[in-house]
Amino acid sequence: MELADEIKIEAPKHVVYAALNDPDILKQCIPGCEELIKHSDTELEAKVVLKVGPVKARFSGNVTLNTDGAPDAFSLQGQGNGGAAGHAKGGADVTLQDDGEGTTLKYVAKAEIGGKLAQLGSRLIQGTAKKLAAKFFQSFADVLAQETA
Repeated sequence: MELADEIKIEAPKHVVYAALNDPDILKQCIPGCEELIKHSDTELEAKVVLKVGPVKARFSGNVTLNTDGAPDAFSLQGQGNGGAAGHAKGGADVTLQDDGEGTTLKYVAKAEIGGKLAQLGSRLIQGTAKKLAAKFFQSFADVLAQETA
């Protein structure tokens, strides 16, 4: 499954990049996030509760960041386990571009799922993934708008 989108954020690029690396801001924005621990500048651990169709699961996972192109671009890879509900792994490439007084954030994300989640059907999974991504980025934009106001 692949998702791609872009969002305009009313904050300078350096502020957006810093926020994308701030576990407190990310925890507020990630749907269902119960815990987000930053082990290093490139390693995070998360616990997230998600409901996909009839399946509700608590996922534990790890995310590794590659910041070689920072602050203009970076990528992340992660994997999570939801017990009997299944597992997921994937990654995303993110680019940040100056856009007047704000920043345009573009992302391309890929994910693979297995277990009960994989049996729900690709349209349900794709739709849920799009909603979760949209919710994250809208929350992220809102939090940054409050912080820069």
